[in-house]
Amino acid sequence: MSQQSKLIPQSFQKIMEKVKEVYADDVEVQKLFENCFLNTYQTTLKQDEEGTFVITGDIPAMWLRDSSAQVRPYLMVASEDKEVAQMLKQVIERQWKYILLDPYANAFNQTANNQGHQNDRTEMSPWIWERKYEIDSLAFPIQLTYLYWKATGDDSILNDRLKEVIETIYHVWKVEQNHEEQSPYLFERDDCRVSDTLLRAGKGGYSVKTGMTWSGFRPSDDACLYGYLIPANMFAVVALQYAEEMLGKMNELSLAEKIRELASEIKAGIEKYGIVNHPIFGDMYAYETDGAGNFNLMDDANVPSLLAIPYLGYTDATDPVYENTRNFILSRHNPYYYEGAAAEGIGSPHTPDHYIWHISLSIQGMTATSPAEKKKIVEMFKHTHGSTYYMHEGFDAARPENFTRSWFAWANSMFSEFILSEIGMFVPGSPLARS
Repeated sequence: MSQQSKLIPQSFQKIMEKVKEVYADDVEVQKLFENCFLNTYQTTLKQDEEGTFVITGDIPAMWLRDSSAQVRPYLMVASEDKEVAQMLKQVIERQWKYILLDPYANAFNQTANNQGHQNDRTEMSPWIWERKYEIDSLAFPIQLTYLYWKATGDDSILNDRLKEVIETIYHVWKVEQNHEEQSPYLFERDDCRVSDTLLRAGKGGYSVKTGMTWSGFRPSDDACLYGYLIPANMFAVVALQYAEEMLGKMNELSLAEKIRELASEIKAGIEKYGIVNHPIFGDMYAYETDGAGNFNLMDDANVPSLLAIPYLGYTDATDPVYENTRNFILSRHNPYYYEGAAAEGIGSPHTPDHYIWHISLSIQGMTATSPAEKKKIVEMFKHTHGSTYYMHEGFDAARPENFTRSWFAWANSMFSEFILSEIGMFVPGSPLARS
């Protein structure tokens, strides 16, 4: 995979020059940053009559989650570069369209071309690539809309279409507070590994009412073990707070109040049902629970994750329960924490054993409070790109030349955002910018 010969915006060049200036003695970081920062812009943005479509890289579909994260670093120049701002707005409007087509779908086609997993047993349509219901697929577009608004001051994004999108998301999250009795969502896939389908005839992970909202799948697109995915519910709380602020600006006070109440219900559920007392680490957040006393103690590399809690804005890095959780997930007590000759960090059941994810290293770096830990993360990036000068999905902790997905734009954008945070540049309006 190579970068296309697409004209680099002047605003991007300024950022690359700043990175070169700070890392003047580190040509490796300079080259990695330039490749990764430009990757989404030069290889994954597809223009058509409807605006901008964003592929993930080696998969030609647009994930609501991935597309948000892929373009996120470009928000840093949106206030000064009108063309970049227009591109971001088109991505947001495309996401809105897809949510209104089907809020239970996670990935979409550029046209109604019937590509993707059309044989899945769920309510598919020609527009949908995949219909795995994930809370974060709805939270990421709200977050991107909010951060675009904060970065640009463009009030035109606060319109009736946005209100319709927020109403749609609100309805889904309310229904999924009582998944067992109210949800219309079913999903089954034949001839696949168990993590690609939902058990109980497509009903998925069992749950009792807690105030939290149910999720069928994790941001890895793997099925949840238990119905309440804690980091995704945390992200929902933050996204609802963003929605409430935008609705307040629009003077949509009735809907804003409903949104505030839902956020309060979900947060209360997290704090009551999502915390366990670990014999070694003390009070910490579980990754998943069913609300009936069963917990899954782990973390996954994909965002939203428990490691990413301060990055998402649910709480800050000095919160005692987060600190305990972080100590757990960056230890061998987390079944997906790996150590090898080249790196140590968090992987995922989605990829092979002892494969660490570059996305999780970026999150670890951005949520670290120690300069030494941040510096260590930079060094790990330099030694784990497998001589490709791009980031990957997962890589072997001992032999990083073995990796999955050579063209994975989400990982490239996350690395870019981490390096920019290291030189004091943050997405305007984001939690890290305020900390």
